[in-house]
Amino acid sequence: MTDGQTGRVFRLAYAPGVTPAKWVNVWIERTPDVPITLLAAPAAEVVRLLRDGGAHAGFVRLPVDRDGLSVIPLYVETTVVVVPKDHAVAAADEVSVADLTDEDVFHPLDDTIEWTDRPGLPAFTRPATTADAIELVAAGSGLLLVPQSLARLHHRRDLTYRPVTDVPQSQVALAWPTDATTDLVEDFIGVVRGRTVNSSRGRAAAAPAEKPAQRQARKPAQNGSRGKAVPASRKGKGKRPR
Repeated sequence: MTDGQTGRVFRLAYAPGVTPAKWVNVWIERTPDVPITLLAAPAAEVVRLLRDGGAHAGFVRLPVDRDGLSVIPLYVETTVVVVPKDHAVAAADEVSVADLTDEDVFHPLDDTIEWTDRPGLPAFTRPATTADAIELVAAGSGLLLVPQSLARLHHRRDLTYRPVTDVPQSQVALAWPTDATTDLVEDFIGVVRGRTVNSSRGRAAAAPAEKPAQRQARKPAQNGSRGKAVPASRKGKGKRPR
């Protein structure tokens, strides 16, 4: 995509659980001539899309390989444990790692939390996806720890979740290829950072100050070789009688 050309599309990728709607709405309002296309992708695939040119920017879950990428951390999510509604954990407002010591905990292959020591006991299998792990939790085969937005994304009536107080958390960030920091990418960064439409980095920045030549052109017409302006009170009058 070439910046400034109308009819082109700005492609934005995002990992599951991230809700880009508020930023997209601002983009649509400010940049109506450049449509935005949303690309939902597994967390591990968002960076690949950026590197391959499939997306101009993307919301990722840290950590990621930052080689060749610019990254702006945005917010941190609470980690929760997903349990059946009739599980003992559901009776508490929040739980700690100690409360999960004897529980089987699933570790899906697409897990987005960076663990040093995982809580609980390893479950009998590693599901391929978080969605698969949710199904196993619903079947009563174990528990699952995920960022809160993923628990909401995979909500089921027979499941609930509770915050876990002493575990790592997932951080969401905006990323884009550093060597492809175009004007439109800068515009989207401005939207995410909350810059106003008249920001110095925005595409709708205020007009520059007048140059000296422009100011000179605005001066009133002058009379005579000595450059004196004609007084307003004497315009249109004849010579004084002697």
